[in-house]
Amino acid sequence: MHFDLIIVPITASAKKALRQSIKRRAKNLRKSNNYKSAVKELKKLASSGQTKATQALLAKAYKAIDKAAKTGVIKKNKAARLKSAAAKLLAKK
Repeated sequence: MHFDLIIVPITASAKKALRQSIKRRAKNLRKSNNYKSAVKELKKLASSGQTKATQALLAKAYKAIDKAAKTGVIKKNKAARLKSAAAKLLAKK
């Protein structure tokens, strides 16, 4: 028999902390998914050879990466590496 551990907060402050963490997790996941999908889209467009569309998408990817770094979803150095790799994709074409 397998039992899943369900954490139920008892105090009011613990209940509020749980609500906050659920909201924060959702927001962080949204930002994480945003930058990941933008980078994936950019890679797909770059490999197809559409430079105009890739340039437009580069700005969108930069914005998503910067927002993720600003709020602590990813670290600054990872953001810099992602942006550098994205720029290199465009420079190759």
